[in-house]
Amino acid sequence: MDLLHNLALGFGVAFTTHNLLYAFFGSVLGTLIGVLPGLGPVATIAMLLPSIYTLEATPALIMLAGIYYGAQYGGSTTAILINVPGESSSAVTAIDGYQMARQGRAGAALSASALGSFFAGCVGTVIIATFAPPLTELAFKFGPAEYFSLTVLGLIGAVVLASGSLIKAIAMIILGLLLAQVNTDVISGTARYSFEIPELTGGIGFIVIAMGVFGFGEIIANLGQPAEHREVFTNDVRGLWPTQQDFKDAWPAVVRGTALGSVLGVLPGGGALLASFASYSLEKRMPGRVGEIPFGRGNIRGVAAPESANNAGAQTSFIPMLTLGIPPNAVMALIVGAMTIKGIQPGPQVMTSNPQLFWGLIASMWVGNAMLVILNLPLIGIWIKLLTVPYRFLFPAITLFCCVGVYTLKSNTFDVFLTALFALIGYVFYKLSCESAPLLLGFILGPMMEENLRRALVLSRGDWSAFITRPLSAGLLAAAALMVVVVMLPSISKKREATFQEE
Repeated sequence: MDLLHNLALGFGVAFTTHNLLYAFFGSVLGTLIGVLPGLGPVATIAMLLPSIYTLEATPALIMLAGIYYGAQYGGSTTAILINVPGESSSAVTAIDGYQMARQGRAGAALSASALGSFFAGCVGTVIIATFAPPLTELAFKFGPAEYFSLTVLGLIGAVVLASGSLIKAIAMIILGLLLAQVNTDVISGTARYSFEIPELTGGIGFIVIAMGVFGFGEIIANLGQPAEHREVFTNDVRGLWPTQQDFKDAWPAVVRGTALGSVLGVLPGGGALLASFASYSLEKRMPGRVGEIPFGRGNIRGVAAPESANNAGAQTSFIPMLTLGIPPNAVMALIVGAMTIKGIQPGPQVMTSNPQLFWGLIASMWVGNAMLVILNLPLIGIWIKLLTVPYRFLFPAITLFCCVGVYTLKSNTFDVFLTALFALIGYVFYKLSCESAPLLLGFILGPMMEENLRRALVLSRGDWSAFITRPLSAGLLAAAALMVVVVMLPSISKKREATFQEE
């Protein structure tokens, strides 16, 4: 009964005209930036963070959440039509989706993607509503030692589940932790690593790093790409409804992808990207019907499964952020930053101190998913036309928007120059194939880890055994150690590399 009461409260908040408009705006904008190659939810949310100062907390978070799961929908459109994933988690969708488009079945591929995404989004929302309250109750038992161990688990998870080199992921985490040390020590009151620059005594701004590395960094990386002629199947988008055989082939894949994505979305470092790759790998190993089109040549399961998985992963990644205050991926780290901007401390107290925000956000996810499935298929023609806009017209507008946004935070040109510096750093990361998400997670979790470490040692009077004598803390540290051991096993390491190198 409590769940029904809470959902009724949430839908009452979500169905207000004000919040419906922001859910609609976030969903449409998310789809738009998912469609446009080179942009993504991380860069877009980073650019929009300055604008939420003028909004109330609930509509602001509803809008940002809509951008995130809307991008999962939009990314599949370009992946299917022009073999260019608009969003990184749609990279796997392009393998079979583009081949379906070449065979004149783009409509069926887009429809399977949208319906699978809608189903996964609804299931993910139900999972959040069901499991968030008990996890929140558990979180109230956490003390400083438990929160320190949880951040350690989060950082190790971000390394283990990051795509690419483990060494590079570790280096990015460490760099994020070091950048978080640039501030004024809260206990001694002395400036740390500010190099006698007054603007750095308050620390490096979260938005400065996010917008520099993800916003400007993406622009520079895209400008470095040669303009290529891409074939857009504008005349082949017909027959949007899949055939009966398509439904028979796709629905088991949708269910498997939803289940896998729901689990992987909760893991630190997981989310939509890992879920889509893992789901595609799983489907390739599942037995198919006799006469089924091979994977890589237009198999509809290769579209339905990863699209379901990335949307389920996008939804359930809200669980650790809302209940524990621990962001499992870069987008959740940005939303934690948005909550901090609005004066809300992410964690278990959100559900009790601000239930309208908590349940309104969950209910708005279902509303947003319904909007997306209704809007996406009829608007495919508009999204296709957006793909013809030359990037040379897009990047100056994005650059101007970023600069204005950074400057308005503190009316300080130093932040603009610092953002430009991080833009160059972000481009270097891109050229070195270093994933930037672990850096952002390290920057977010670093102060939390340091604060809880020092508080735990103060409470235990310097006794380090407090971290292993408390059951919850010891369990979390043991889980972190187990993740390290497992990923170092040769067989697991090879499978991990193969998962992220599927083509």
